[in-house]
Amino acid sequence: MEPDDLVEIELSTEERRLLWWGLGEWSGPANCSENLAIAMDFESVADLLEQERRLRLALEAREVLSARDWRRALLATEFVFASDVFGSGVEWSITTGLRDEETVRTLRRLQRKFARALPDVLYGRR
Repeated sequence: MEPDDLVEIELSTEERRLLWWGLGEWSGPANCSENLAIAMDFESVADLLEQERRLRLALEAREVLSARDWRRALLATEFVFASDVFGSGVEWSITTGLRDEETVRTLRRLQRKFARALPDVLYGRR
């Protein structure tokens, strides 16, 4: 599988909502550096914000995304939820309305689904 290949991953409403919020936090309380944006596979912070809008619309419309876009959405959500330095961190539940416990459970389900659907893209070829 190549990063630009379209991949259909069946997600629950709760899982899509988590990715939607995770991406959206980058144009809210989160504070992304250029290096972190690049580490998450965006070209820059400006690209992250541009892609964030596109990906949120695609998630809402239940569109099929590329493997790269799924990976970006997952990474962006993981960082913004967990990091108090770059992301929402301890304010996550206040800014999103999602409890930490609920977020962790949903995030773990997403990680398992993505690991099955995108092993080469997430972890490299084995």
